[in-house]
Amino acid sequence: MAGSTTAERGERQQKSSGPPPTRRFTPPPLRVIIILAVALVLLGAGTVWLLYGSQWLRAEEVSVSGTRVLTPAQVRKAADVPVGAPLISVDTEAIETRLRRRLPRIDSVEVVRSWPHEIGLDVTERTPVLLVQKGRNFIEVDDEGVRFATVSRAPNGVPVLELTLSQPGSRTASLRRFGEDRLVREAVQVAGALPAAVARDTRTVKVLSYDDISLDLGGGRTVAWGSGEKGAAKARTLTALMKATPGARHFDVSVPTAPASSGN
Repeated sequence: MAGSTTAERGERQQKSSGPPPTRRFTPPPLRVIIILAVALVLLGAGTVWLLYGSQWLRAEEVSVSGTRVLTPAQVRKAADVPVGAPLISVDTEAIETRLRRRLPRIDSVEVVRSWPHEIGLDVTERTPVLLVQKGRNFIEVDDEGVRFATVSRAPNGVPVLELTLSQPGSRTASLRRFGEDRLVREAVQVAGALPAAVARDTRTVKVLSYDDISLDLGGGRTVAWGSGEKGAAKARTLTALMKATPGARHFDVSVPTAPASSGN
């Protein structure tokens, strides 16, 4: 009788030895568990005390960046940061809300904690694109049509808006249909679409009606712009027209596919 093969002998040995023993989890002693629990409680209590009760992590300084017209002192005063309070408890959202409410010139502000003692205020101010004259003062209007500040001197390079009454019937109809705020937004849209060189040279943006907006430039030049629609196309056309007829005094891009210039 032939003897068993090596494979058969290995199979019998595996069956006789049985499955490998499983390792059982042995919980740590109760004393170790208690010590760990007490350590975690102490660590948590220490962290809370460090953040709220100690004098090490308190709001002691307020830094301001990004201002142009506003002064850091104005921003600090409006922010009203609770100096001396625990840094972790300073309500950054409330500070942002106060700043935008008290200083309408601020478009946005980021309030950040800078450990261990500082609150940082990174301010972005609104930029005027138009001025509305009111008596001897000027109201600044940004690119969203927001009237955010009144100044006694007109900033350089910002055109003045005129709601002109040269065509009473047309203007009255536009005011009745669109309202003054809508007409101002149309003028803002036009000012925002102007090529940079033209924007710097624009003295006045005149609104006769919704679709009759014109520009007075330096040197007595004028531009008939039309409505605020197709601003990008009108800007490109105006740039090309000015290059093609540098001596012209009057430009019409109200229909950008059929521009015209005159008055050499």
